[in-house]
Amino acid sequence: MSGTVLLLSQALLYFATMATLFRMRDRLGLGPFLCVLGVMHFLETYLAAVFFIELPFGLISPGSTVLFAGKLAIILLFYIREDAETVRQPIYGLLIGNFLMVALVTTLRIAGPPPVPLPGYNPDLVLIDQMGALMIWGTTLLFIDAIALILLYEKLRSFLRRSIVLRACVTLAVILTFDQIFFFIGLRVVTAPPFDALPGGWIAKIGAAVVYSALIGLYLAFFEKNAPCVAPQAVSDIFNKLTYRQKYEELLGRTSRDALTGALTRERFETLGPAILRHNGAAGRPVSLAVLDVDHFKSINDRYGHVTGDEVLQRVVECVRSEIRAEDFVFRYGGEEFVILWENMTHAAALTSAERMRQSLHRILAREFEAAPTVSIGVATFPDDAATIRELVAHADGHLYEAKRQGRDRVIGNHAVSAEYDA
Repeated sequence: MSGTVLLLSQALLYFATMATLFRMRDRLGLGPFLCVLGVMHFLETYLAAVFFIELPFGLISPGSTVLFAGKLAIILLFYIREDAETVRQPIYGLLIGNFLMVALVTTLRIAGPPPVPLPGYNPDLVLIDQMGALMIWGTTLLFIDAIALILLYEKLRSFLRRSIVLRACVTLAVILTFDQIFFFIGLRVVTAPPFDALPGGWIAKIGAAVVYSALIGLYLAFFEKNAPCVAPQAVSDIFNKLTYRQKYEELLGRTSRDALTGALTRERFETLGPAILRHNGAAGRPVSLAVLDVDHFKSINDRYGHVTGDEVLQRVVECVRSEIRAEDFVFRYGGEEFVILWENMTHAAALTSAERMRQSLHRILAREFEAAPTVSIGVATFPDDAATIRELVAHADGHLYEAKRQGRDRVIGNHAVSAEYDA
């Protein structure tokens, strides 16, 4: 069997197996897929260090060309069909698992040779040392490669929007080029392979990028053609998810929640609001804000009691959350007044969302409370309506008071989108 046929056969076998497990994730769960993805790293590193095939353009390692390139392709496919929060699980699992393997081997190495050696079997401690060093280097590169792979894929979306295959091919080619250069540096230090393994491996990895991106395209076309892709997101947002930055934000948010309603506090709004405007302003994205007020809330407290009033506020927040995206924010701004903050949402879209929210609240509150509370909402959008978070609140507050002046139970923005609810 020629070297080229061998590499192609391995690539097809690897991708077919991983794609089958990925396809069956709804039946089997992600466990089998992630386990198979994880156990291959030692073999990849070992073959990349000691096993080479000579082709006309240089020395090629199946471990690096087929297995490692294939792993990156599978991680990319995983991201395309899932999301950043899901794909980060195998990325961090591989990082922690591989470093754990090195740590365990290191403890054995420190202990020295086994006290009772088996006849005919002598542990190759030099190989263990070499593999440990390469595992650390290779695992670090894998982590960097995987993060950069997803970020670059998203960055290319604006240039290669219509072709997932071409975008995947360019992304894999760039990341595999980076990996080939830096892994060869580590390999050169540890095992000193011939220099022609560098250009030979690079050419082979570019070929792997072409093959694996084509296989990704075939898989998507034949097996998950109608499945939804990851919605476009800012690269900075994806980076925050991949690096668990948003988990820090969520943890910080949980320590700044209103005890009664569970909404974020006004103090949290004062710190988070300006940061959101700066972040989205730098990216050229709009931020919409709504000020929501429960109509005639004082009369509800006076007539039905404060316990009912508290229940109304709690239910308002629950309903608002059900109508906004997971990444949106709801704050208790004061008393019966709440602020909703939508990142990357136009004024028209925010008005539509607020109107849907108002109608939902009317239906639910009228069904659950004798007082049948309604809400009035004012909407404003950065940067068109205001340049700072305080100005944005003031602008939305002006629309809120206009809604109340017109009879309450309505949404007002730069133009009114709803009249008083007509039962």
